[in-house]
Amino acid sequence: MPPIDLTGKAAVVTGGGRGLGLAYAHALAAHGASVVVNVDEAVAEQAVKSIAEAGGTAVAEVVPVGTAEAADRLVARAVQAFGRLDVLVTNAGILRDKVLWKMTDEDFDAVVTTHLRGTFTCARAAAVRMREQGEGGTLVLVGSPAGQRGNFGQTNYAAAKAGIAAMARTWSMELARAGITVNAIVPVAATAMTETIPAFAPYIEAMRNGAPLPGFLRKGEGFGTPEDCAALVPFLASEAARGITGQAIGIGGDKLSLWSHPQEVKSAYADGGWTAGTLADAWHTSVGAEPQTVGIPAPRIPEA
Repeated sequence: MPPIDLTGKAAVVTGGGRGLGLAYAHALAAHGASVVVNVDEAVAEQAVKSIAEAGGTAVAEVVPVGTAEAADRLVARAVQAFGRLDVLVTNAGILRDKVLWKMTDEDFDAVVTTHLRGTFTCARAAAVRMREQGEGGTLVLVGSPAGQRGNFGQTNYAAAKAGIAAMARTWSMELARAGITVNAIVPVAATAMTETIPAFAPYIEAMRNGAPLPGFLRKGEGFGTPEDCAALVPFLASEAARGITGQAIGIGGDKLSLWSHPQEVKSAYADGGWTAGTLADAWHTSVGAEPQTVGIPAPRIPEA
């Protein structure tokens, strides 16, 4: 397999100033891509400087994603700086965690606007540009285990991330003739969003003090650093991944995985259709015999 070479390609990474987003931007730049890093003003200069110091090329665009105007600005910045757009990574996100009965309209709308609407508007603007160029392209939509399985206290976040996975499947079909691949990635890493998980907190703190993450986290939980997740992005942007589209791909620590798409797992039939009574009679011995689980499994921490 030839080396992953993205020389001559231009990418936009939303939310690229910290954590996973910055790791994605660095990984793309390390493989030769020129990167527009969508950041907030506080870290814009430092994000671009860190990529340049590593030998890459990057510019910053300070704009909160969500609106069509913000998406157009990001695409225009790539075209103005690098003459084209080949890769979009929709990483920008926020959290407003609360249980259902305490979540406000503002909590819900803020998360859905950034994650779901921001992914939609940026992908739409990128798809228009890529189709005009006529040379294909890559959309990498950032999902989450919460969107695959649900997560307590994350109505807004889980719903947005589930929608992102569904959009990846839909757009992979719509953009196939244009040679544009669309995949959702499901990263798991030590970031500001995960460091609040009590089971992980002491290991993340130890990692920051120079200790490696233990194998049961890196392999068993697929949990590592943002840099552990980053290689998937330049791979998906490369010619080596031209045939990969419409997938939900997990990565974290030492683990790479492919998530299944929702599908029927068991069926039952009743001549003439079902009534409430026949459903009650049949449920536990037919389709309901092995109900599906919900939620992200609790980490399996070895006993000391």
